[in-house]
Amino acid sequence: MSHQQTYDHAYPLPQVFVVDGGGGQTHRGALPSMIPTWSFPPAQEGVRNPGKRRGCMGVSSRLAMLVLLLFALVFASLGMGAVWTVNLQKELKEVKKMVKAVNKSTEGLARMEQFIAPQKQIGLFEPALKEEKVVKEERPAAHVVVRNLDDPKQKTLKWEPRLGRAFTTGGVVYRLEDGALQVNQTGQYYIYCRVELIFRTCDSTSRFDHSVFVRRAGRTSHLMDAHRRGFCPTDKGTAWTTDSYLGSVLHLQKDDQVLVNVSHPHYLTHAHYANFFGLYKI
Repeated sequence: MSHQQTYDHAYPLPQVFVVDGGGGQTHRGALPSMIPTWSFPPAQEGVRNPGKRRGCMGVSSRLAMLVLLLFALVFASLGMGAVWTVNLQKELKEVKKMVKAVNKSTEGLARMEQFIAPQKQIGLFEPALKEEKVVKEERPAAHVVVRNLDDPKQKTLKWEPRLGRAFTTGGVVYRLEDGALQVNQTGQYYIYCRVELIFRTCDSTSRFDHSVFVRRAGRTSHLMDAHRRGFCPTDKGTAWTTDSYLGSVLHLQKDDQVLVNVSHPHYLTHAHYANFFGLYKI
C-alpha cells in the first residue's frame, strides 16, 4: 500500500543524501545502513530575488518622481527668466526712445534760450502759455544808442532809436526834437544809461557830470547823477578814457519824458556799444 504525500511547494523539502557504512561487506538481502543528512534550508524567494521589489533599472518610483519634479522646476525657472529678459529688453527700448525725445526737446529749448536771451535782458521776452488765445499787450520798453551830435555844446544827448540793436515798443516814444523817451503807462521802470568819454588832455583837474532826469508837466527833476573827477593818473595832460553807468528802478507816470545830460558831450566816443540809454516797465 502506497502512501500519498503532499508537499508544500512554498517551502521546498530539504535534500537527502545517503552515506554508506564504511565499505564493509553486507549480507545478502540486507539493506545497507543509510544515514540521512539535511542541508541548511535555502533562502526565501523574496530574499533570493530582491530586485523584484525595485522600480525600473533599480531606481525606486519615489526617487524617480523627485528627480522629475526637480527637472520641471529647473525648466520652469528657465522659462520665467527668458520672459523676464524679453520684458526688460522692451522696457530698455522704451527708455531709450524717451531719452532721445527729451534730448531733442532740450536742444530746442537751448536754441530758443540763445535766441531770446537779449530780449530777456531788456524785459521783452514773455513766454506764451499753451492754448492761450488772448493776445497780451507788449511791455513798454526802449533801447537807443548814441548818434553824432548836431551841436557839440548841447549837453542833453540825442539818440538813434532804430540803428543796430536800438528799438522802441509797448507805446514808448522817442522824441527826435529833444532826445527824450516818453512812456504811455504809469508804473515801475528800470532806467539805465552808459556813456564813455575820451579826454585828450587829461590831468588832475579833469572832471565831468552825468545825469538822468525826467520832464513832467513842464518841470524837470533829477533821477540819477554821477560826478567824476580825479580819474587821470598823471598831471602830464595825456589822453585818457573813462566811463559812467547809471541804473535804477524808478516810478514814472504816463507821458513822463526821460532825458540824459553830459557835461562834456564833445568827448563822447560815439561807439554804439559803449554809449546807450534805455528803460523798460517791470
